[in-house]
Amino acid sequence: MDDKGSVGKISVSSDSVSTLNSEDFVLVSRLGDETPSSTNNGSDDEKTGLKVISEEGVSFKIVGNGSEQQLQKELEDVLMEPSLADARPGALVGAGDLGLPPTTASLVAPGTDPLSAPPHKVAMVLPVQTAQESELNERSYRGDESSSDGSPGSPIPDDDSVVFSQLTYLGCASVNAPRSEVEALRMMSILRGQCQLPLDVTLSVPGVSEGTVRLLDPNNSTEIANYPIYKILFCVRGHDGMPESDCFAFTESHYNAEIFRIHVFRCQIQEAVSRILYSFATAFRRSAKKAALACQPSAPLTPDSDLFIFTVSLEIKEDDGKGTFSAVAKDKDKQSFKLRAGMDKKIVIYVQQTSNKELAIERCFGLLLSPGKNVKNSDMHLLDLESMGKSSDGKSYIITGSWTPSTPQFQAVNEETPKDKFMYMTTAVDLVITEVEEPVRFLLETRVRVCSPNDRLFWPFSKRSHTETFYLKLRHMEHKERKSPSSDTLYEVVSLESETEREKRKTTASPGILPGGPGSMVPSPPEDDEEEDNDEPLLSGSGDVSKECAEKILETWGDLLSKWHMNLCVRPRQLPALVRSGIPEALRGEVWQLLSGCHNNDHQVEEYRTLITKESPQDSAITRDINRTFPAHDYFKDTGGDGQDSLYKICKAYSVYDEEIGYCQGQSFLAAVLLLHMPEEQAFSVLVKIMFDYGLRDLFKQNFEDLHCKFFQLERLMQEYIPDLYNHFLNVGLEAHMYASQWFLTLFTAKFPLYMVFHIIDLLLCEGISVIFNVALALLKTSKDDLIQTDFEGALKFFRVPVPKRYRSEENAKKLMELACSMKISQKKLKKFEKEYHTIREQQEQQEAPIERYERENRRLQEANMRLEQENDDLAHELVSSKIALRKDLDNAEEKADALNKELLLTKQKLVDSEDEKRRLQEESAQLKEMCRRELDKSESEIKKNGSIIGEYKQICSQLSERLEKQQAANRGELEKIRAKVEGCDKCSTLFNKEGRVRAAVAAAPHGGGEETDEEKEGLKNQLREMELELAQTKLQLVEAECKIQDLEHHLGLALNEVQAAKKTWFNRTLSSIKTVTGTQGKETT
Repeated sequence: MDDKGSVGKISVSSDSVSTLNSEDFVLVSRLGDETPSSTNNGSDDEKTGLKVISEEGVSFKIVGNGSEQQLQKELEDVLMEPSLADARPGALVGAGDLGLPPTTASLVAPGTDPLSAPPHKVAMVLPVQTAQESELNERSYRGDESSSDGSPGSPIPDDDSVVFSQLTYLGCASVNAPRSEVEALRMMSILRGQCQLPLDVTLSVPGVSEGTVRLLDPNNSTEIANYPIYKILFCVRGHDGMPESDCFAFTESHYNAEIFRIHVFRCQIQEAVSRILYSFATAFRRSAKKAALACQPSAPLTPDSDLFIFTVSLEIKEDDGKGTFSAVAKDKDKQSFKLRAGMDKKIVIYVQQTSNKELAIERCFGLLLSPGKNVKNSDMHLLDLESMGKSSDGKSYIITGSWTPSTPQFQAVNEETPKDKFMYMTTAVDLVITEVEEPVRFLLETRVRVCSPNDRLFWPFSKRSHTETFYLKLRHMEHKERKSPSSDTLYEVVSLESETEREKRKTTASPGILPGGPGSMVPSPPEDDEEEDNDEPLLSGSGDVSKECAEKILETWGDLLSKWHMNLCVRPRQLPALVRSGIPEALRGEVWQLLSGCHNNDHQVEEYRTLITKESPQDSAITRDINRTFPAHDYFKDTGGDGQDSLYKICKAYSVYDEEIGYCQGQSFLAAVLLLHMPEEQAFSVLVKIMFDYGLRDLFKQNFEDLHCKFFQLERLMQEYIPDLYNHFLNVGLEAHMYASQWFLTLFTAKFPLYMVFHIIDLLLCEGISVIFNVALALLKTSKDDLIQTDFEGALKFFRVPVPKRYRSEENAKKLMELACSMKISQKKLKKFEKEYHTIREQQEQQEAPIERYERENRRLQEANMRLEQENDDLAHELVSSKIALRKDLDNAEEKADALNKELLLTKQKLVDSEDEKRRLQEESAQLKEMCRRELDKSESEIKKNGSIIGEYKQICSQLSERLEKQQAANRGELEKIRAKVEGCDKCSTLFNKEGRVRAAVAAAPHGGGEETDEEKEGLKNQLREMELELAQTKLQLVEAECKIQDLEHHLGLALNEVQAAKKTWFNRTLSSIKTVTGTQGKETT
């Protein structure tokens, strides 16, 4: 088709089209480097030589320190024609040898600025490919596929191509960055300006990505050169308003994947440039396989025909400091990547289908990364895509993205990990598959270790990539089920499962029924490889708690709170049932205050504001613990931030408020939980209520005597509810205080995820501290199978690491809390166990010898005495330090006072000088005002005078106008009378026509009558001349009067402008300067 007929239909005009970087136009390549060719941009493998081909022959000029290998590659690039190379071995081929007119252009060595480099006049050679070479390219592109007409791999017919004529080929040149629009436009400008002998060509652009762009001779339509679409990397057009607006160019990987050339064309019809770029964009976007798949009848599916297996590999590359990126190593023992902190990185994903009919990957629209494992979609962060496309063998689809670890989202994987520790990282890639209705996401989870940038690789490594197998199950869609009848989609996704998930599913036991009695089995929640293998405990404050809640639940809570506020002394009946299901996150702050009875705490708020101003004897311990509280939470992780500041104030205030207990380690975690839901004043009030009214402070009193009672109660409950686990702990020597201390002292807030912690605080405020026993028993039940298989050290490690981590999932935490709420532990039973404990303690004390008891008491008192002496020494040291600091502050204050006194004297002197200046300026201002007044009066008098003159002139003009009108009316009357007399006279009527003009002399008139007529005619003519002369004089007077009026008006306008300008400029500026000076002096005086 001709370009003229399609120019008017174009609605899309783009300045450039990239095959790999664009999200809309993706090249499905078959050849090229195994890695995307964009990774070669700017690398050390780029050519550093400049090829110069003259008309007389070919010679080489190497710019820079080139090597023999580079020279050999340049020679191979020129000797592309086998027949000519064989005809004259060792000779170089010029434009004349190929039978083409030479083209002049300026070539610049890669890596230099084409505009700043000195121009070299060289002859450009149109790249001609022989039939054998063209056939070789086609074979290498299509592989060994059959060449049947209907097969997807068959050559694309010319009927599907768009042919553009009236084009001129300006030449080609080597480029470093094939996808750089700036470099492409520079080369376009150079080639257009220096081309002396352009070549007229016809361009054929295919309609699909499997086609070939062909250059044809416009005379006989013979093929000059061809470029497969998969080799074309970038298309660009000249900018509007520039000389290159009628030009376009495309870059291609020439001869091999390491050489890139740009070909420049000029259109005689400028509007056709947009149409040509649109055709290239269509070719990049469309695949011939779509039409073929749509036409093929769907084969009957066998049981496994809907299962597609993909192998996805992850490779991480780091900046090696040499301008390139190298693949990072991987530990073969722990299968973890070793990353260096602070280094820019790249993520490379290789996707390969290994079974079933091949699916065409159209493009990748997202490469995402997130620290951790089992992360949510909202935690994934999008990376910048650099390239996408098929590998050289056509088997894999490769996606490359850049990753800057210094960004806040990736801070976790940019900090050095402890020795022999590692963390997890999740990578996701979203692919659009032509035949599949919805995008497909492949998720890769891998271990990483972050080390210092100066570390060297002295540990054993295996392969440098992480590979995972995915099983994609699809369902064939009927024609009527498709969203669009013309859609290419044939399948919808049923499931996507990785090999790791399959193995985990096979090894996971079937879930049982929630226990109804002590001997029932409790299913363990699914365990992650991360939790089992990673020795690093879960950071406190981990996990996100969503504020989203079902509307029905919010309405229920809203009704309950409305009733509750009417009578705050009585809790609603349905409150416990709602609390067991969990309080909505958005309402927790209000409900916690109501449950704890802090709804009217104005007195305590005032007391808190007083307490934070006092000094705490445990300030150092509080400061030390603040930095270790909830380091995983954004609100508390910043040293000196608002969160840590508020937390410090609450802990300090409580240590002063409760002098008996003071600050105890672990209180900061509970205070941090409260701070996440309410202001610090209300959080302090609720903390005081929990410590005093809920009995938490009793656990810290009397050498933790009440805490040991809780441990005894827990062991007795284990003996009753979980006897086999209780017996196992007895056998390995594991006691309750070894694993449950933090559970009671911090109310599970120190190590467990926030979703679970908040739910536990809900229950505690509603039902009391005995809820800790329910949660502890539920934890032990769910972990029983794992704990029975451990020894002493293994059990302690299991409590420290895997137990908190397995409840990062909200589903697991909900099941645990449901189990805890389902357990019925009566207060009567707890009282019974408490009596048993005190009885046993009394028996132990009675059996103990008095000397031993006294010695133990003496040791306790000695320890208390030593502690008090140490505190006394600390206080004395602080007192001396404070005195020294105060002395220094006093000296500094005295020095500052002296300096301020000197400044005060200088300021007073400046004030006196300013007042003198003010008086002088006021006098000048008065003089200026008087002068301005005189000038103003003078200007006003001139204005009045000019106004009177203008009035007189206007009056004269009006009188002249009236006189002229009267004269004209009189003249018209006279003329009418003369015309009437002439018409009444028989003799005169023959001499004048109706318009009053003199007729030609009548030949038939008698001679005597003619003389009388001549006399009358002369008289009339004289009278007419006098009237016309008088009329001309009147008009002249009128014109002169108008000119005088215009002149006077002009002078008046100038006078008014001068007066106005004088008012606006000189006078106003003078007044403003006076006001500024007087205002500044007034401020200095005040």
